[in-house]
Amino acid sequence: MDTTTDEVTDLLQQLIRNACVNDGTPESGQESRNADVLQSYLDGAGLDMQRYEPVPGRASLVARFEGTDPKAPSLVLMGHTDVVPVNVEGWREDPFGAEIIDGMLWGRGAVDMLNLTASMAVATKRYAASGTRPKGTLIYLAGADEEAHGVHGAKWLVEYEPDAVLADYLVTESGGFRMPLPSASGPKLPIMVGEKGTYWCRIRVHGTPGHGSMPFRTDNALIKAAEVVRRIGEYRPETQIGDVWNGFLDQADLPPEMTAMLRDPASVRAFVESTDELGMARMVHALTHTTFAPTVMHGGVKTNVIPDTVDLEVDIRTLPGQRGEDLRAMLDDAIGDLAGDVEIAAVGDDPSTASPADTPFFESLARITSKLVPGSAMIPFMIAGATDARFFRRAGVTSYGYGLFSERLSWSDFATMFHDDNEQVDLESLDLTTQLWEALIDDFLG
Repeated sequence: MDTTTDEVTDLLQQLIRNACVNDGTPESGQESRNADVLQSYLDGAGLDMQRYEPVPGRASLVARFEGTDPKAPSLVLMGHTDVVPVNVEGWREDPFGAEIIDGMLWGRGAVDMLNLTASMAVATKRYAASGTRPKGTLIYLAGADEEAHGVHGAKWLVEYEPDAVLADYLVTESGGFRMPLPSASGPKLPIMVGEKGTYWCRIRVHGTPGHGSMPFRTDNALIKAAEVVRRIGEYRPETQIGDVWNGFLDQADLPPEMTAMLRDPASVRAFVESTDELGMARMVHALTHTTFAPTVMHGGVKTNVIPDTVDLEVDIRTLPGQRGEDLRAMLDDAIGDLAGDVEIAAVGDDPSTASPADTPFFESLARITSKLVPGSAMIPFMIAGATDARFFRRAGVTSYGYGLFSERLSWSDFATMFHDDNEQVDLESLDLTTQLWEALIDDFLG
């Protein structure tokens, strides 16, 4: 390995081994361990570093390199330092061992997104230590709590410490993988210019209690809830062809007949329901539809008691422009004549966000990408999940999700490793991403 690869690999291994697992409870995560590692690593490079810890143990680190020109654009490189829980039995290797096997670094966070957090830190340190002052200000942000809505991390920082973290532009996860598109003009690498919104809700289904030994003609809330789940599972919202999806098709260089098919709502519906490419079907469906996923059910108090209430939790992902009242109307439509037997309460309403693609920052990323991956092109895309970028977009910061990954990490591997078993990243991708950030700082801020 060369010096860059060694450096970013070692830092990523330390972050993984700290096991900053965020299960959603206030006391989990303990990202202060990773903040310690990053602060120690960046120390001495000439950066102004501040820690923010709204809850004990949930520390975020902000490192600032002030530019020489107040009128020049400023940039945030943002990673997060927490990871999701693991099922150890499902892993082939120790999820927190950070072992390197056949050129792949294994561990929770290897792709989501400690790899980018580490590579951003290496690029920031190298640039700051070089003695060169950029025209625009560079901010490195290693945030806590991204895996549980950013309440103690990015969300808190934007609300309570905006002067420390806001800039003109920001880049975070995810993107930069090779999309398996039938294009003759070279690799197409998605850059996430937007993300779907989240509308999480709890549906309480009502019934009437009774004795389990006499179930005939009872008003069983559990049976009713099962029917509600079935109806939501079979609900088919309308296909929506939005601006981001059209922007993707404009630049994907697909065969004309495929482009036409993917712009037509009826054809998109037929495609996702018939294709054997399951990963592609899920991606196309998610980016052209509001999605409904019943995920949790709680009900009943005793085996011999007919339950009178059952609570369902539903994960709804929304498209740009949709609001809570739109989702309530769709739920009423899905549940139908059982709507009078349920109560619906929103437990999270986080609308979709997006940034324009016609910016100098987008052009800088595209220029660098074409050099590092010859013959490639960036194309605007939308992520189906959520990232901390949404808080910054709402504060007026143009924000993208990006990185660079080698051919060794396929789109399918990349997509399935998020929150799944056996997460790993290849060392070539670590080197490539670090080169991306170093070149970006120089090209955009220098």
